[in-house]
Amino acid sequence: MQYGLTEEQEMIAATVRSFVEKEIYPHEEQVERTGEVPAEIAERIRRKTLDLGFYACNFPQSVGCAGLSHLEFALVERELGRGSMALTHFFGRPQNILMACTGDQVERYLMPAVQGERMDALAMTEPGAGSDIRSMTCSARRQGGDWVVNGTKHFISGADHADFVIVFLATGADQTPKGPKKRITAFLVDRGTPGFTIRPGYRSVSHRGYKNMVLEFDDCRLSDAQVLGQVDGGFAVMNEWLYATRITVAAMAVGRARRAFDLALGYAAEREQFGQKIGRFQGVGFQIADMITEIDAADLMTLAAADRLDKGLPANREIASAKLYASEMLARVTDAAIQIHGGMGLMDDLPLERFWRDARVERIWDGTSEIQRHIIGRELLRPLGA
Repeated sequence: MQYGLTEEQEMIAATVRSFVEKEIYPHEEQVERTGEVPAEIAERIRRKTLDLGFYACNFPQSVGCAGLSHLEFALVERELGRGSMALTHFFGRPQNILMACTGDQVERYLMPAVQGERMDALAMTEPGAGSDIRSMTCSARRQGGDWVVNGTKHFISGADHADFVIVFLATGADQTPKGPKKRITAFLVDRGTPGFTIRPGYRSVSHRGYKNMVLEFDDCRLSDAQVLGQVDGGFAVMNEWLYATRITVAAMAVGRARRAFDLALGYAAEREQFGQKIGRFQGVGFQIADMITEIDAADLMTLAAADRLDKGLPANREIASAKLYASEMLARVTDAAIQIHGGMGLMDDLPLERFWRDARVERIWDGTSEIQRHIIGRELLRPLGA
């Protein structure tokens, strides 16, 4: 990896940071207070992102998008991480798994998604199937030439605004020495399909306004035309397109940590106690030093993992390391920022208590810290036959 960003990459980061400061920050307090994003604000963000040329910037130029590299897209997500997820959701980054669309799916799902005309959501998690995807029970069974779907998905982010959902369903099982092994297939399911219901999920302390939803399927009939990829090929599609989403979590954690750090640094340089700025006290100054060191380390790990993807190099371990370290770093940095501010850090006059709450979920979604450690250990031990 060549250290240091190019002028163009610096401009990408600066452009998105400016957008977040002007179009996201002013609405954060309202979203925190109400738990809702007003439709007119959502539409304004979507329209301005389209005008800026950044909508679906994670998609290639072949479908009319910016075609940013993995590293450049990590920079975009890093700067978006500074703002409320409920609001930056409308900046528009469809699931790049939609590149697996073929035939009529291209005009029905892919192109409307990247052009900002339709929004998507991704559904894998179930009440009894989180990290262990193969334990899912929401299933699709052949019946009369169609697929009949029954079951439930939960914790589905963005489904409240989605026009269609990419749903992973069990479509059979193979017998193995260790017991049945589920076969998984991805389907494209339109909102309003008979037998398909999207309802409110759980109230979370993290990312207010960025809601999780419950999807319910009751004899919902889908055609073969709604299969994304190959039947029973859900894992192949997932592994090709989805595992890099962990870079997004890492990058956004870095951006949010930098915003918290900026507040802490400014406060340490201004607040006086015992006749001097509190930043001059070793107990505070050392915390500031540790915070920026961890943020920079997480930033470099994340960009290095993205750079490996751009070079076509194996990156599974590096991505897992970046997601693990950055998400745990964010927890430490937000906690330290509150400590430096003292009692005021816990008041909602400042966004720090929100950052602190929001940080908690980053160690859970897109693969828990324990799963990331498992991936790292497995990648290191496999070449040694262990």
